[in-house]
Amino acid sequence: LRSVYQTKLPLSRSKVHSVTKAAMRAMRFYKHVVMNLEKFIHKCGPEYKLPALYIMDSIIRQSKYQYGDEKDMYAPRFSKNINETFENLYKCRNDDKSKIVRVLKLWTENGIYKEDITQPLLTMGLGEGNLKILTTIKYMYFVSCS
Repeated sequence: LRSVYQTKLPLSRSKVHSVTKAAMRAMRFYKHVVMNLEKFIHKCGPEYKLPALYIMDSIIRQSKYQYGDEKDMYAPRFSKNINETFENLYKCRNDDKSKIVRVLKLWTENGIYKEDITQPLLTMGLGEGNLKILTTIKYMYFVSCS
């Protein structure tokens, strides 16, 4: 993660991929990997919050793909402190918040995390009023497409 600070933003796909590969090689030390990424999210500046989420997302997806739901260790471990992690993530730049919400929606749609985990995180980021508007628009879209 130190190399993330040394890289110019925006973070390249290859940089995210290299950090993900390192995390997969360190599967035996998954608790340390998760702790260090959560610590990075807590301490880094607002401009690094979104790239850190992209790294987290990449690690979780790769782990699920490589090990399946039964042997995946990263998604359950990240979920232990997910509320605090997202409280820190939402301290990002204002224009990055919509991208954080997008990642949460993708996690729900792709079955990474269930809605009972992602819904409070969406509420935390959007605020209750905006979430109701978003839910109404989503419902109206599905009704019009039916």
